[in-house]
Amino acid sequence: MLGFVARRLVSLLVSLAVASVVIFLFVEVVPGDPAAYMLGLNAAEDTLAALREQLGLNGTLLERYLSWVGGMMQGDFGTSYTYRTPVSEMIGERMWISLPLAVYALTLSTLIAFPAGIWAASQRGRFGDLLVMGVTQLGVAIPNFWFAMLMVLLFAINLRWFSAGGFAGWEAGFGPAVKSLTLPAIALALPQASILARVMRSSLLDSLGEDYIRTARAKGLSRRQALRRHALRNALIPVLTIIGLQFSFLLAGAIIIENVFYLPGLGRLVFQSIAARDLIVVESVVMLLVFAVILVNFLIDLAYALVDPRLRVGA
Repeated sequence: MLGFVARRLVSLLVSLAVASVVIFLFVEVVPGDPAAYMLGLNAAEDTLAALREQLGLNGTLLERYLSWVGGMMQGDFGTSYTYRTPVSEMIGERMWISLPLAVYALTLSTLIAFPAGIWAASQRGRFGDLLVMGVTQLGVAIPNFWFAMLMVLLFAINLRWFSAGGFAGWEAGFGPAVKSLTLPAIALALPQASILARVMRSSLLDSLGEDYIRTARAKGLSRRQALRRHALRNALIPVLTIIGLQFSFLLAGAIIIENVFYLPGLGRLVFQSIAARDLIVVESVVMLLVFAVILVNFLIDLAYALVDPRLRVGA
């Protein structure tokens, strides 16, 4: 197991190194001069040059890359060009919105998908199976931002059960803060729950067709008992993959939902920073999100090894 973990750690570090180079190069080719954006089109050239020097934009690509990576390794993400605030502070403030939102949405998705997928597999070919497949097909087809706007119209404007947007803040209390995240979390969870339920059903049906299930049935177990006692554990490997990918997506890809609900999270921060040519913020936030994605995949690999010890051999 230690060898498996070591190999996965090496893979994680290599992936991070490659990702940092790709992110830096892609952001650097974005058109627009941050200094000119901050000072305006009519700024004098010597003033622009002085600001570029102050922001560290005059160095070579290699110098700026090494400075950026070296700072991140020490916990220093640099200073925002626009807000003149440490990027680490901005990320810390926004993370306390995006991370709980992702966890909330993933929890809702899992709580919906697991029972639905298991029930559909146990009802294969019958009404329950057809119902779950139809509802999940609809859930996959509906865009989450459109569903989010419908929920705002119904629950915020018509029924007035929730606010139309914004975040109450954790200082207002756990209840108001979670209430602010509820509609965005539901909007994010709907398509993810639909995908996860379909994968759960498919994986369970594949497991139910294995020889060990036939043996368990021959010993007297019902289909439902064989599913619960034997098939479910082996069906979790592809499901864990989807859960890991979904968490990564919910954390890094919630920019549209955050804008619909005016949530000051990481996705909205990246959007605003791109518009303001605040490159250091874009680079740092995207790198942090990539790190989260790679770390989640690493943890999923470890979960694989715990679920199926055969994966540790030669991995």
